[in-house]
Amino acid sequence: MDDRTGLLTDRYGLTMLDSWVRDGSSEHRATFEAFARRLPEGRRYGVLAGLGRLLPMIERFTFSAEEVGWLQEQGVVGEETAAYLRDFRFRGDVDAYREGDLYFPGSPVLTVRGTLGECVVLETLVLSVLNHDTAIASAAARMVTAAEGRPLIEMGGRRTHEQAAVATARAAYLAGFDSTSNLAAGRAFGVPTVGTAAHAFTLAHESEEAAFRSQVEAMGVGTTLLVDTYDTAEGIRTAVKVAGPDLGAIRIDSGDLADEAAAARSLLDELGATRTRIVATSDLDEFVISALADAPIDGYGVGTRVATGSGHPTASMVYKLVAVADRPGPDEPLRPVSKKSRDKVSVGGHKTAWRQYDDAGVLLAETFTGAGDEPTGWSQVQVPAIRGGSVVHAPALDDVRAFTARAVASLPPDARSVAAGPPYLTVTPLEETR
Repeated sequence: MDDRTGLLTDRYGLTMLDSWVRDGSSEHRATFEAFARRLPEGRRYGVLAGLGRLLPMIERFTFSAEEVGWLQEQGVVGEETAAYLRDFRFRGDVDAYREGDLYFPGSPVLTVRGTLGECVVLETLVLSVLNHDTAIASAAARMVTAAEGRPLIEMGGRRTHEQAAVATARAAYLAGFDSTSNLAAGRAFGVPTVGTAAHAFTLAHESEEAAFRSQVEAMGVGTTLLVDTYDTAEGIRTAVKVAGPDLGAIRIDSGDLADEAAAARSLLDELGATRTRIVATSDLDEFVISALADAPIDGYGVGTRVATGSGHPTASMVYKLVAVADRPGPDEPLRPVSKKSRDKVSVGGHKTAWRQYDDAGVLLAETFTGAGDEPTGWSQVQVPAIRGGSVVHAPALDDVRAFTARAVASLPPDARSVAAGPPYLTVTPLEETR
């Protein structure tokens, strides 16, 4: 299977390239940056995700002979650009915030340096990966905070595109979810997978008891039985009758979850199943999970609102040219450029991001400087990600997950709260920070 990613771009990326190849400016040095001008309304912070997927895709951003021929047939590129694309691969450098790190309005989360031609064609790929995965992780991190240590299962694969479902499971896991129902995510990224049975399993048997017996015989008494297909109280009684007091867990998928969980806990204890856990599902998000904090719920399954737009407003990342040389050549100076249009202002020039922390490790401030400036008492945020077109930063997903937890923990408690508020920080040049 051909895993090239060159056509994962918008047509205008290649029509711009075609013009630049014709006039020679495609070989001018350039710097592009990805950033968000604002956070979704009410969000205090964002969590960057997708870098581990994006970097290998940049390495594979090439075009087959057949694809180049098709681009010519469609009138997208001429012969000069077709020749350019046949030998194309990204040979530049990328610096980035580590995956799982926090970001705020103005944070330069990804910096791409190379020629104008090789950098411009990456725009759509960069934004499609970062916008999707960052939106998932930012919502998932809030749900993890709301769950207060109780495990979370990502189960939104049926609510989104089949490939987006795999990326969703990965992003939710790195943000602190414990597992996913998606087997492809387990195979591709090592995300732990879980799952037992749906309502159809119960309905397919002659009785609820027969369904439970079949599941217990197959999976053991430690399984999770879905008890609300018919009547929840009767379902619990049947579950304990079949599995005994060592039943692993029950799942409740309907009704007022706080009331249902309280009644279920009382009944389980009455039946001697004091160690049987209660898992709640059904349209959960960080606000619902927070409201259920006092309910006797031991874990949550989150689907729709972590996998679709109803659960996570867009990350609104953009990818902008910030510096460009006026002539070809590796030593030509770069001229800062910026967009001035209302509500879409960008800051020109290459930026290096820096942070300050207090003695307890709490994040106090973030700023940026121009290339070469190193302010005293600040920690650099970006790390080298690609050098000369090759990935040099590829941490294991579990390491990213641990880093994400530390990053979120660096916020003060009020900034981690799911309550709406302004961004905890807005990133500005160092001279404005002082």
